[in-house]
Amino acid sequence: MADTAGQAEIRGIDIQKLADGFADVGVILSSYIPTIAASAREMRWYSKTSGAGSSNFLSSPTTTGVTTDMIETASKAMPVVIENSYTRNTSYVKKFFASSPLISIEDLKDCDPDVWGDLIRDTVRAVNKKKDARALTVLDAAGCGTAAATGNGWNVDADADPVLDFLAAIESIESYGYNAGDLIAYMNPAEKKWLLRWLITVKGSSIPGFSSSKVENGEVMTLLGVKIVSDPLRPTDTVTIFSPSQAVKYKEFVPLTTAVIDEPGVGKTVRVWLEGEFIRMNPLAVFKLTDTIN
Repeated sequence: MADTAGQAEIRGIDIQKLADGFADVGVILSSYIPTIAASAREMRWYSKTSGAGSSNFLSSPTTTGVTTDMIETASKAMPVVIENSYTRNTSYVKKFFASSPLISIEDLKDCDPDVWGDLIRDTVRAVNKKKDARALTVLDAAGCGTAAATGNGWNVDADADPVLDFLAAIESIESYGYNAGDLIAYMNPAEKKWLLRWLITVKGSSIPGFSSSKVENGEVMTLLGVKIVSDPLRPTDTVTIFSPSQAVKYKEFVPLTTAVIDEPGVGKTVRVWLEGEFIRMNPLAVFKLTDTIN
């Protein structure tokens, strides 16, 4: 029997709310990255490089016999000219698009409603997973700071030192003038397991900040001010430490959108899509720690 007009309207509203309501399911990494609108599919952006001196400050060109810059000069001298250089970059939005199979009106009527709900939710999750994977690809691209973990990895008690590894990441990011006050350590649950074990079992109360007792309840939300974020989407053996406010932005061209395609008398299909691209403006606000597990 066909739906009445009232039933069809109610069902359409319920399905749409369910799909939209699960927009953030499966999104971990992307949720920490600032989003700004993109007005076009082609995005042109510029990365600024410093002058001939240090990596953080402009300096004057040097010449033969001159061992320092010429910003400090004599009275009545003409000022030295210093300038930036810029690299133009072009990025294009990526579209992630998926559809559920056609569900017949007969199945919609007599199947468990949760089956339909799971189908919608998991279609949204699949699209969000691709978005998160793209965020990680951009973060981990060549050009960021990187080093291997101390010793043979966090699961080797004899020479592991995750604290030293975190300090190396902080040092690298700060050495290029970036603020390390909002750092995130994005890792696989396996890395989190070995990190917690090392902190609690191996080092215990000798960890700075826990001098009076061991880490309570096995919960370490931050280490040295760095927030720990665990995600199974992050491949193991690498931990990415980055500043979300300084390293990367998400340029959103089309937000996550869902639509229910109704084939009267036949069934319904759900489509989910989004368009955008991650841009890593400051590669050195990212530090990739490798070889974390032996």
